[in-house]
Amino acid sequence: MINDTNLTALTSSTQPTPSPPDPYALAPNLVQDAPNTFRGQLRHLGPGFILSAAIVGSGELIATTALGAKAGFVAFWVILVSCFVKVALQLEFGKNAIYSGLPTMQSINRLAGPRLGRGHWTIWLWLSLQTLKVLQVGGIVGGVALVLNMAFPGIPASVWAVLSAASAALLIYQGYYSWVEKGSLLMILLFTAMILLSLLMLQRTDYAISGSQLLEGLTFSLPPATVAVALAAFGITGVGGDEIMYYTYWCIEKGYAAYTGPYEDSTAWAERAKGWIRVMTLDALCSMIVYTTVTAAFYLLGASLLHAGGGVPEGYAMVETLSRLFTVSLGPGAKIIFMVGAFFVLYSTLFTATASWSRIFADAFGQLGWLKFSDPVVRRKSIATLSWAFPALWCLLFLFIKLPVLMILLGGIATSVLLLVVVWAAIQFRYRQLPISLKPSVGYDLWLWLSILSILGVSIYGVWQVMF
Repeated sequence: MINDTNLTALTSSTQPTPSPPDPYALAPNLVQDAPNTFRGQLRHLGPGFILSAAIVGSGELIATTALGAKAGFVAFWVILVSCFVKVALQLEFGKNAIYSGLPTMQSINRLAGPRLGRGHWTIWLWLSLQTLKVLQVGGIVGGVALVLNMAFPGIPASVWAVLSAASAALLIYQGYYSWVEKGSLLMILLFTAMILLSLLMLQRTDYAISGSQLLEGLTFSLPPATVAVALAAFGITGVGGDEIMYYTYWCIEKGYAAYTGPYEDSTAWAERAKGWIRVMTLDALCSMIVYTTVTAAFYLLGASLLHAGGGVPEGYAMVETLSRLFTVSLGPGAKIIFMVGAFFVLYSTLFTATASWSRIFADAFGQLGWLKFSDPVVRRKSIATLSWAFPALWCLLFLFIKLPVLMILLGGIATSVLLLVVVWAAIQFRYRQLPISLKPSVGYDLWLWLSILSILGVSIYGVWQVMF
């Protein structure tokens, strides 16, 4: 448990609010009570919008449809479980940010355990996993380029890749939280409408999905041949380990921690913290509904359109295969609808990844002593620099490898490993740092342990199937 001395140490070094206001600073003049009404709480949602935009696209169009194409409807339950069970871990990270005022890397760098230099072992493990994660986002850049190349075939995919990466950097490098939130919300509305319309139009064709097929997908069985793809899909769909780690930055920049204020051993502080935790919980649940709906739609498209013919999308055929089947079934107009949806799904991930990577890496570098993240000026310059550096790196990786499906699946496997780190950190937050005044209900703890055991169970099951 965090005692008064420890929490005071966590918050006493926080910088005073400069001009313009530093979103990572805790100051008494920013403190305010959370809204009590549902309408009032809705006005304070936002971090979940960014998370949904990041989640939908990183695996949905590529890994999820590939799993549906390979497994058919039988593995539909993997997608649903993946989207639901990991939310409790997200909430634990969000709560930690609210009561401590610290983003992810600063929080885990204060946990007990081995260290190398100034960094906790989890930070170094996270950095090592990013070698695969950069491939994943490189695949997303390739996916955006492929969609644009199909829409405007006169311009090579390589040119579209450069333009996509450069545009993401340009939009983000000086973008403050409100710009990232509004951009994410706009893309969520567009891709959700387009993909659901595509699924509804599918029901007018010979590929229409029946009730018996949906029931088959809820039998909780998994053919051994689909385990490897299912593991990658489990790691990459729903809220993944990396998105959970990003969430704290958006909660802090939205103001949840500043509104709660520095830790105080008082009833007033505890009530404020509980109020903003309720707002954050609603934010997380609303985002879960969005990405579960869209993820399920993509899986069903893959299972219905691709499984019977045995066509698993690979490389440049990934988007082309799906769009061609829509054209054959519904005519040329359907291709336009699908392509618009596919573009916003993939670009939303590129957009939010640029914003998220620049923040979390700047924070990690600060914990390793390479820069001063607590200095608002240094932080802004570092985030701006990384907002250009990462899109350039992702673009170069795609231009050299040109296998977006493989790149994204490899990133999904890294995400699955990262989830184990997230599980360990969440347990530490819940049982070693959470103030007694914020102790959750028994129902919440059951949900948290369901998340933990499900993640561990799927990992063990996958290893067993592959080996035996």
